[in-house]
Amino acid sequence: MPELPEVETVCRGLAEALKGRQLVRIITRRPDLRFPLPNDLGQRLTGHRIQAVKRRAKFILIEFKTSDVLLSHLGMSGRFRIYHTAPPPEDRHDHVIFETNTGAVIRYNDPRRFGFMVLTNRANLTTNRFLADLGPEPLEHTFTPDIFISHIKNKKAPLKAALLNQHVVAGLGNIYACEALFIARLSPRRTAGTVGPKRAAALVDAIKTVLVDAISKGGSSLRDHRQTNGELGYFQHAFKVYGRENEACPRCGPGHPIKRLLQSGRSTFFCPHCQR
Repeated sequence: MPELPEVETVCRGLAEALKGRQLVRIITRRPDLRFPLPNDLGQRLTGHRIQAVKRRAKFILIEFKTSDVLLSHLGMSGRFRIYHTAPPPEDRHDHVIFETNTGAVIRYNDPRRFGFMVLTNRANLTTNRFLADLGPEPLEHTFTPDIFISHIKNKKAPLKAALLNQHVVAGLGNIYACEALFIARLSPRRTAGTVGPKRAAALVDAIKTVLVDAISKGGSSLRDHRQTNGELGYFQHAFKVYGRENEACPRCGPGHPIKRLLQSGRSTFFCPHCQR
């Protein structure tokens, strides 16, 4: 599933194509994705101008000059592709198509249909069922070591599991949790509630560092992720531990291989020698 860097990369591509533009046509090729598509999607949005494209956690928010907000999630395999010139023939998994007053065509393609689009409005964003209980955004200044500690205090879950809890940190997923824990030299097996100020500061800094680096590289393309121009992300070539089981730890060297641990059904990659 796309994580924060992948969704942020998509958001930036969509913002470039959509911000300030007017939607002149919306085509839906099927009635549903993970959930039924809004019956009045075209009626509500056609002819209206887009004010902003934002990200909250792993969600994309397309805000209109009206109060309408199109809330989208990419699911497992969803992707937006932007065409500024004549697009190629439609793919059978191009389920929703947007056309703008500049001639740009944006297609939402989703083979597995785990993604979704719902309509809401700005007044209800803070109480929206998908957004209401999310934790702090890790790239905002409000995500501090003190705030992080306040969210994990007394938690008996492993630290890695706590990082994947969207109530603790919004948007962080398996790949970047593994990478951040490695940078911070913290064991994924450590009990979350034992993380004190010094370790929290190191981990918060590591989370920000790895996310910024991943965004600059277009995210990670392991299966389905593509940027809006169709290009792959390439942060996967910079992984330090993720997917590198039995390879030498890049910090400790030969004799200290990366190990894989199964936690809550997810693979965790770490160095047991330097991550404590």
